[in-house]
Amino acid sequence: MSFFVWAGRSLAIFLVLILAVGGVVFGKGYFKLKKVFNGSSSAAALQADVDPTLLKGEGDGRVNILMLGVGGAGHDGGDLTDTIMIASVDPVNNQAVLFSIPRDLWVKMPNNYISNYQKINAAYESGKYKYLGKNDISNANTKAIQAGFDAADSTIERVMGVPIHYNVLVDFQAFRQAIDTVGGITINAPEQLYDPTMAWENDHSPIIAKIGINNFDGKHALNYVRSRETSSDFARSQRQRAVMLALKDKVTNLGVLANPVKISSLLNDFGDNVKTDISLSDMQRMVAIMKKIPSSQIQSVGLTDGGNNFLTTGNMNGLSIVQPRAGLEDYTAIQAFIRSKLKDGYITQENANVTILNGTVTPGLATDKATELKTYGYNIGTVDNAPTPDYDTTQIIDLSHGNKKYTLNYLKQRYSVTTTTTTLPTGIVQGTADIVIILGQDATLTNQN
Repeated sequence: MSFFVWAGRSLAIFLVLILAVGGVVFGKGYFKLKKVFNGSSSAAALQADVDPTLLKGEGDGRVNILMLGVGGAGHDGGDLTDTIMIASVDPVNNQAVLFSIPRDLWVKMPNNYISNYQKINAAYESGKYKYLGKNDISNANTKAIQAGFDAADSTIERVMGVPIHYNVLVDFQAFRQAIDTVGGITINAPEQLYDPTMAWENDHSPIIAKIGINNFDGKHALNYVRSRETSSDFARSQRQRAVMLALKDKVTNLGVLANPVKISSLLNDFGDNVKTDISLSDMQRMVAIMKKIPSSQIQSVGLTDGGNNFLTTGNMNGLSIVQPRAGLEDYTAIQAFIRSKLKDGYITQENANVTILNGTVTPGLATDKATELKTYGYNIGTVDNAPTPDYDTTQIIDLSHGNKKYTLNYLKQRYSVTTTTTTLPTGIVQGTADIVIILGQDATLTNQN
């Protein structure tokens, strides 16, 4: 199966940087940009001083862009998203993370258009084709594309445990155009990539990349990220992220941005090969944030990188698949890991000291909840029993005088607490706590992740 990777975020940033760095293109160029960036929804975290009640839960203080790469028309399985990656931006603290999701992960589909369980790379396709009522590789129907986005989003959100705010879908042609138009990219390969199965596409050479510095045009960059016969899917995911960062470096180079010929070439072609639900105004806001983040400060994360041991390979009805090491559909450890890497920007910024007290007879309840909250990035201080174990409902006491409004709002949502107090019950010492949670019996009945 042909494979495609695309630096969706980097492409998007390049296009809007045309405007952001001083308006290189006007008039006709603006309308071409609008053709690509025509979304209507908006991530709350892009607002300055956003109302906390607009944030739906931990993680909504980031902007998560699901990037999907497809072969497109003329390729077998052209709507299978054989590149799945999240570009996660923290607009509060000016940080970013690239996170790869293995295409062969065996998951339950959001619908049963083709089958109930499939590889995760079929989620977009199943949503799109169910809407159309047929298999159709063309991208003429914007509602069908959105149905595909919705199916992919719901699958990723359920499996990975993070919200998806925007989507970018790019095909082979756009990838090659981007690389060629900016004059190629430079990759420092950690090892030689040898793949004789792709020699016919690589100028009859089985050496896709030599160890060390490689200068790739569009065709050779595509070969570098498609190759997988002599390496693993996991290694390929690492190459994908490396290409994305290299492209970001290149497109933000002022020498490229100042070249009207290159800019015009991109704008002429990308409208038909890039699909996204990002609006132009939201993209401009993200550009302003990303300009503050050097590539060296963008984390590159995978579920098998650096000794991570969350996944294993298996076989399902004759198909080679990837599955959680904990077992099919058990994403508990994976989600905890992802949350630790994609911490909510507001929780990080406020760094509220949170005390958790067990107000029930259930042993270990406070410890369990503290462990869970830590994976979301909460700063947990004291964990102990309340003076009495007779609390029916959970109480939250705000001792920060309203200065930790985002953290307080998230905790209220998590524990279904509608009102808070500012007075500690008798027998409880504030210490360094900004917020105190007294867990009630209702907390034993819920298992929020």
